[in-house]
Amino acid sequence: MASEPEYGKQLSVSETTIPGLLVVDLPVIGDNRGWFKENWQRTRMTAAGLPDFGPVQNNVAFNDGVGTTRGIHAEPWDKYVSVATGRIFGAWVDLREGPTFGTVFTIEVDPSRAIFVPRGVGNAYQTLEQGTVYVYLVNDHWSADASYSFLNLADETVGIDWPIPLQRAELSQKDRTHPRLADVAPVAPKRMLITGADGQVGKALREAFGEHPYIEYASRAAFDLTDPGLAGRRRWRDYGTIINAAAYTAVDRAETAEGRADAWAANVTGVGALARVATEYGITLVHISSDYVFDGSLDRAYVEDDAVCPLGVYGQTKAAGDALVAAVPRHYIVRTSWVIGEGANFVRTMASLAERGVDPRVVDDQTGRLTFAGDIAAGIRHLLDSQAPYGVYNLTGGGEPRSWADIARDVFRLSGHDPARVTPVSTDEYFADAAGPVAPRPRNSVLDLAKITAAGFTPREVTESLAEYLRR
Repeated sequence: MASEPEYGKQLSVSETTIPGLLVVDLPVIGDNRGWFKENWQRTRMTAAGLPDFGPVQNNVAFNDGVGTTRGIHAEPWDKYVSVATGRIFGAWVDLREGPTFGTVFTIEVDPSRAIFVPRGVGNAYQTLEQGTVYVYLVNDHWSADASYSFLNLADETVGIDWPIPLQRAELSQKDRTHPRLADVAPVAPKRMLITGADGQVGKALREAFGEHPYIEYASRAAFDLTDPGLAGRRRWRDYGTIINAAAYTAVDRAETAEGRADAWAANVTGVGALARVATEYGITLVHISSDYVFDGSLDRAYVEDDAVCPLGVYGQTKAAGDALVAAVPRHYIVRTSWVIGEGANFVRTMASLAERGVDPRVVDDQTGRLTFAGDIAAGIRHLLDSQAPYGVYNLTGGGEPRSWADIARDVFRLSGHDPARVTPVSTDEYFADAAGPVAPRPRNSVLDLAKITAAGFTPREVTESLAEYLRR
């Protein structure tokens, strides 16, 4: 006869020795008729600390005899495990790549307890009562080509103390022949796709994240956001993160008929396709936004929840793309300004003019902060590694805002030239003789950095970053 579950618990979620492996205590209500519990309650459980992991399949395993033992299997999805009736001894071993590889956690589970098992953590259980029913939710559909990792139940390294010795337990032949820990290939993280890898930010992201088999750096030639078949170009269930560093950024050309079409295709239609993929497969989507979503009319720094009001086509497409990404459950919108990285940019141009003896006219009525691509990449990595709350984050260089003319003077000074050679002019004067369309620029591009600083990332002071950049 099955034992009674433990009654009277409060709903709670607690951590274990394995990162991400969580124990959930469940309230069970019982009377003379039996008992009742809410086995999965999304709102309450996520509020208590359980990840909102998006289950799509519910499985039930019936185990007739005491001592039935299954595992140790590391599956390519997250899993929420509970017992409908009976009692089990559960054992979990971290088989993920990293410093906790081989860490073990064991616990008994009855209907008043559940376990959240993250992808890559090997799970096994042994039934302690006859007629035990084991129930689990997973956040991906079973697939014949899914990749598992296995560990032998009797592995001496992890040394699991099974209540019923394995010699007397009921095992499958496959489970008896799984490899020892020394022969297990650690489970790599889910794949990461970084688009726009040949651009300024893309190159900085490659430096920040490094070369790994599970990270894919895709140039436009390899991954075109405007491809109508984008949703079928990857096995998206294998991906955990997409960082979209691709964009149409030719702000003046976007004011032409051809440029307008190209900007909307890349910055809206393509971003919308990524957003749909990320939503369907539970992928974290990181998207780089711009100060151009604002008109620059405020007399203070822009905060993340200020209403967008773009002036030109480029800004309109970036604002539209942001709105699509904001609908993705797991998203980071990183809003930045005045980006400087590897390749042609304002700082390189000013340094070249200084060296060649050319005295430039530079706009002095647009104010903001430079943002070095390396800082954007470091900020994105921090948001992902720290699992910061999803949402919009302003990310620029730190320090006092400057005009373009101020920055040009700084470049001249830091490269050993006379900053007085820079002549300040208004935006209207600068573009007075322009041959083609000119996009309207926000006069105030200063973004407030309090939110990302509170999230644990402090952007570097711009003048220090500029001096270092020029030295390189």
